[in-house]
Amino acid sequence: MPTTPRHATRAWAAALAAAALVLTVTACVPEPGPSGSAAPTTTTGASPSASPSTSSAAPSPSATPSPTAAAGDISLPSSCEQIYSAGMLATLNETTPPLNDPGVTLLSTQISEALEVLDAAPTIRCSWGTPSESGLATNVTIVDAAQAAAVQTGLANAGIGCESTLGGTLCAASTQSLTLDNVLVTRGETHFLRGNGWVSTSWISIDPEGYTPDIVSTLWG
Repeated sequence: MPTTPRHATRAWAAALAAAALVLTVTACVPEPGPSGSAAPTTTTGASPSASPSTSSAAPSPSATPSPTAAAGDISLPSSCEQIYSAGMLATLNETTPPLNDPGVTLLSTQISEALEVLDAAPTIRCSWGTPSESGLATNVTIVDAAQAAAVQTGLANAGIGCESTLGGTLCAASTQSLTLDNVLVTRGETHFLRGNGWVSTSWISIDPEGYTPDIVSTLWG
């Protein structure tokens, strides 16, 4: 993942520490919810008059992208394989298999406001690894403006730093803790919002380099 602000507040760290390392993973299919973004619409001017005229007919205005399209909207992927580049997918299959083990139940966020949006919006969840003390879980979610604002408010309240990059907003934070066996465990969250898309990732001791930027490049181009 790219170098981003990673200064979580105590409240966020406590939420991560209290979270179970395994929960039940949903199938890798879009969850029920409102349909994705509407197809972009265009507007054109009136057709030139067919009757002869001493002046040349004025050209029709060029198609104008709708505000939704201009915001960089995406469609909800139908499978987890569609959110990664071929290179990243091959790397994850080699280093952190398998994809969507049913025993991995790590959530892609521990922020309460964000979890409420995940429960209400169309989303697809993808996890990597086996049930253990490490793992990685990502959701790609279609959100409206109010839901995106709720996510950003929750991240700000949790003290997760954000920056403008990759055409959107990238937020990240990480914490470290010791297990009862004095093993140092690093865990964190990364969130990216752009247009109608929200990519949320939670990880424990697995932080593949370039992970979120790869998803952004694959989904938004």
